[in-house]
Amino acid sequence: MRKHRMTDLGGGDPLAALVPAHRVDGGGVARIEPGERSHPEGRHVHDDPEAFLILAGHGTVEIDGAPTGISAGDVLVVEPGEDHHLVASLEEALTTVWLHLRPAG
Repeated sequence: MRKHRMTDLGGGDPLAALVPAHRVDGGGVARIEPGERSHPEGRHVHDDPEAFLILAGHGTVEIDGAPTGISAGDVLVVEPGEDHHLVASLEEALTTVWLHLRPAG
Protein backbone atom coordinates (compact mmCIF):
# COMPACT_ATOMS: atom_id res chain seq x y z
CA MET A 1 0.00 0.00 0.00
CA ARG A 2 1.18 3.50 -0.78
CA LYS A 3 -0.29 6.51 1.05
CA HIS A 4 -0.26 10.01 -0.48
CA ARG A 5 -1.96 13.40 -0.06
CA MET A 6 -4.31 14.83 -2.69
CA THR A 7 -1.85 17.70 -3.11
CA ASP A 8 0.65 15.13 -4.50
CA LEU A 9 -1.57 14.49 -7.52
CA GLY A 10 -0.73 17.68 -9.47
CA GLY A 11 -2.62 18.63 -12.61
CA GLY A 12 -3.84 16.68 -15.63
CA ASP A 13 -4.63 13.02 -14.99
CA PRO A 14 -4.47 13.04 -11.19
CA LEU A 15 -3.43 9.39 -10.81
CA ALA A 16 -0.94 9.19 -13.70
CA ALA A 17 2.04 10.00 -11.48
CA LEU A 18 1.01 7.51 -8.79
CA VAL A 19 -0.10 4.60 -10.96
CA PRO A 20 1.53 4.97 -14.38
CA ALA A 21 0.17 3.00 -17.35
CA HIS A 22 -3.23 2.51 -15.70
CA ARG A 23 -6.65 4.02 -16.29
CA VAL A 24 -9.78 4.29 -14.18
CA ASP A 25 -12.13 1.41 -15.01
CA GLY A 26 -14.90 2.12 -12.53
CA GLY A 27 -15.56 3.43 -9.10
CA GLY A 28 -17.92 5.16 -6.76
CA VAL A 29 -18.38 6.96 -3.49
CA ALA A 30 -18.67 5.06 -0.22
CA ARG A 31 -19.67 6.13 3.26
CA ILE A 32 -18.55 3.97 6.16
CA GLU A 33 -20.47 4.72 9.33
CA PRO A 34 -18.67 5.42 12.63
CA GLY A 35 -16.99 2.28 13.95
CA GLU A 36 -17.86 0.26 10.82
CA ARG A 37 -15.43 -1.70 8.63
CA SER A 38 -15.67 -2.10 4.85
CA HIS A 39 -16.06 -5.63 3.50
CA PRO A 40 -16.83 -7.27 6.86
CA GLU A 41 -17.39 -10.60 5.09
CA GLY A 42 -13.66 -11.34 5.11
CA ARG A 43 -10.70 -11.18 2.73
CA HIS A 44 -11.05 -8.53 0.00
CA VAL A 45 -8.48 -8.38 -2.85
CA HIS A 46 -8.29 -7.38 -6.53
CA ASP A 47 -6.06 -8.37 -9.46
CA ASP A 48 -5.38 -4.70 -10.31
CA PRO A 49 -4.64 -1.61 -8.21
CA GLU A 50 -7.42 0.27 -6.45
CA ALA A 51 -7.18 3.92 -5.41
CA PHE A 52 -9.05 5.61 -2.57
CA LEU A 53 -9.41 9.36 -2.12
CA ILE A 54 -10.42 10.08 1.47
CA LEU A 55 -12.95 12.92 1.28
CA ALA A 56 -14.10 13.24 4.89
CA GLY A 57 -13.49 11.72 8.28
CA HIS A 58 -10.65 9.65 9.65
CA GLY A 59 -9.94 6.09 10.66
CA THR A 60 -7.60 3.32 9.53
CA VAL A 61 -6.87 1.27 6.47
CA GLU A 62 -5.98 -2.37 7.15
CA ILE A 63 -3.58 -3.81 4.57
CA ASP A 64 -2.98 -7.53 5.05
CA GLY A 65 -4.08 -7.03 8.67
CA ALA A 66 -1.73 -4.10 9.44
CA PRO A 67 -3.52 -0.83 10.34
CA THR A 68 -2.42 2.62 9.12
CA GLY A 69 -4.12 5.87 10.11
CA ILE A 70 -5.97 7.76 7.37
CA SER A 71 -7.80 11.09 7.21
CA ALA A 72 -9.48 13.48 4.78
CA GLY A 73 -7.07 14.44 2.00
CA ASP A 74 -5.19 11.13 1.91
CA VAL A 75 -4.87 9.17 -1.32
CA LEU A 76 -4.31 5.41 -1.01
CA VAL A 77 -3.11 3.09 -3.74
CA VAL A 78 -3.80 -0.53 -2.82
CA GLU A 79 -1.59 -2.88 -4.78
CA PRO A 80 -2.91 -6.01 -6.53
CA GLY A 81 -3.39 -8.89 -4.11
CA GLU A 82 -3.37 -6.77 -0.93
CA ASP A 83 -6.23 -7.64 1.43
CA HIS A 84 -7.73 -4.24 2.27
CA HIS A 85 -10.42 -2.80 4.55
CA LEU A 86 -11.26 0.74 5.62
CA VAL A 87 -12.40 1.34 9.19
CA ALA A 88 -14.12 4.56 10.25
CA SER A 89 -13.26 6.13 13.59
CA LEU A 90 -15.78 5.80 16.39
CA GLU A 91 -16.43 9.56 16.24
CA GLU A 92 -17.37 10.16 12.59
CA ALA A 93 -18.18 8.53 9.28
CA LEU A 94 -15.49 8.01 6.63
CA THR A 95 -16.36 9.13 3.09
CA THR A 96 -14.22 7.94 0.18
CA VAL A 97 -14.05 7.82 -3.58
CA TRP A 98 -12.86 4.38 -4.72
CA LEU A 99 -11.44 3.77 -8.18
CA HIS A 100 -10.70 0.42 -9.80
CA LEU A 101 -7.70 0.75 -12.12
CA ARG A 102 -6.81 -1.34 -15.16
CA PRO A 103 -3.69 -1.37 -17.35
CA ALA A 104 -3.98 1.26 -20.09
CA GLY A 105 -3.79 0.18 -23.70
